[in-house]
Amino acid sequence: MTHAHLHLIAGKIASGKSTKALELSAAPGSVLISEDAWLATLFGPEMTSVKDFVRVSARLRAAMAPHIVSLLRSGVTVVLDFHANTPESRAWMREMIEAAGCAHTLYYLKVPDDICKSRMRARNATGHHPFEVSDKQFEAVNRHFVPPAPSEGFHVRTYRATE
Repeated sequence: MTHAHLHLIAGKIASGKSTKALELSAAPGSVLISEDAWLATLFGPEMTSVKDFVRVSARLRAAMAPHIVSLLRSGVTVVLDFHANTPESRAWMREMIEAAGCAHTLYYLKVPDDICKSRMRARNATGHHPFEVSDKQFEAVNRHFVPPAPSEGFHVRTYRATE
């Protein structure tokens, strides 16, 4: 087992995943890998729907997995700012944990929808996030959200909106 650590984050849109990732990546020897930044740069104009996001996200994950495993095997701690919001996305993450033989923590940001929507609208208004999300898209995406289950075997730390 390597001394590296893989940090994973689950939470609905605008629950604070990227903020938590940035906080975690401030630790020495840590690298932040942001799905939104990569997707915006590589596929921005191609992403006009949730279906497009699913398609290009799968391509990005396939390309990034060997690199992430390599970093972890080299002893680098990785903060993965990719959503861990479905059993399928977490299975992908589990494969990397097993391939790298590293420790991990899954942070579950348990934030009510009304707070997430308020944050999302404020984020949209700033124009600083690579993607603007409508209320309709929020509902469509979060319909697929599944909280982490103990049977998945992750070391979970739950944070609520007030924390």
